[in-house]
Amino acid sequence: MALLADALSRVKPSATIAVAQKARELKAKGRDVISLGAGEPDFDTPDNIKAAAIDAINRGETKYTPVAGIQPLREAIAAKFKRENNLDYTAAQTIVGTGGKQILFNALMATLNPGDEVVIPAPYWVSYPEMVALCGGTPVFVSATQEHGFKLQAEDLEKAITPKTKWFIFNSPSNPSGAAYTHDELKALTDVLMKHEQVWVLTDDMYEHLTFGDFKFVTPAEVEPGLYNRTLTMNGVSKAYAMTGWRIGYAAGPDELIKAMTTIQSQQTSGACSIAQWAAVEALNGNQDFITESKKAFEKRRDLVVSMLNQAPGIECPTPEGAFYVYPSCAGLMGKTSPGGKVMETDEDFVTELLEAEGIAVVHGSAFGLGPNFRISYATSEAELEESCMRIQRFCNACK
Repeated sequence: MALLADALSRVKPSATIAVAQKARELKAKGRDVISLGAGEPDFDTPDNIKAAAIDAINRGETKYTPVAGIQPLREAIAAKFKRENNLDYTAAQTIVGTGGKQILFNALMATLNPGDEVVIPAPYWVSYPEMVALCGGTPVFVSATQEHGFKLQAEDLEKAITPKTKWFIFNSPSNPSGAAYTHDELKALTDVLMKHEQVWVLTDDMYEHLTFGDFKFVTPAEVEPGLYNRTLTMNGVSKAYAMTGWRIGYAAGPDELIKAMTTIQSQQTSGACSIAQWAAVEALNGNQDFITESKKAFEKRRDLVVSMLNQAPGIECPTPEGAFYVYPSCAGLMGKTSPGGKVMETDEDFVTELLEAEGIAVVHGSAFGLGPNFRISYATSEAELEESCMRIQRFCNACK
């Protein structure tokens, strides 16, 4: 009898976590490494949110919480969806999890049977297909190419849907590309989904508040109210409020689905951290100035990185609408020889040689299902970004 479950053979470790770990190991050995792999803001959690957590500790809010979340937070979530997304949910239609990952995993675990298909646009966040596989489903990938701004086209979505399709996973702004869908671009996709009543929509809105310029964020059930009864709208406080370590994600959806997810969670982790939940209440209900200020900083960093990368020979970097990532193509370097003497045939070769030669850690695009590209997180200081881009330029100039 084997020790490990067969399901484990279907799952790969997270490439983004692996890159961050490799960078830490090299730093520990004394290498001068700049890691641009982590998907978390470099800002500190706002003081009002930290104060709310301290107040909760002092009040003794340190006991087990209800599985689906404390009532004040579920009410704050329902109010947020109404205020910002024009979506009407009761507190009972919401659920709080230990980060967005748990929300997504619980939804898939509660609904997927062997043979069920889940349509996932590529490039995709590395965890989507692994979660689907762990839960017994079959991921179906559809390319959203650079030619179309890394945005899925309606005709390609239509072709991917079969009678076995149970979920469509949607992420805007996107990790890894930063691509965000306008109302009309999203409406083209929801029009397709309206024709297929068996398909549910799992929308990951984690980067909702990180869009730039005049871009207006919209979410699927807002664009097409006809999808309300088969949409799970997921979000969290991690990115918008620099609260990655607090581990609070949340979602709202139909009663039957929320109850099923709560059942899963009751036998899995029970309720999320009580202190973090009270902090999240303040995040959603309190002063929102932090979002405005962090957006300005991220937009400035985006413009710096896009400009400098486009000056590197062999690299083409589109300008994303949101999140804090760029997803440049390194196609112009394929077939060339790195300063270390290796002929680079894949984007994984490129990022490996870049790390070795210049100490810049980025994630290869094939890990996200579409290459030859690589992902840079610009959630770090302008000084580090400028230095990183200078090193990338130097590396590209040295390739022959």
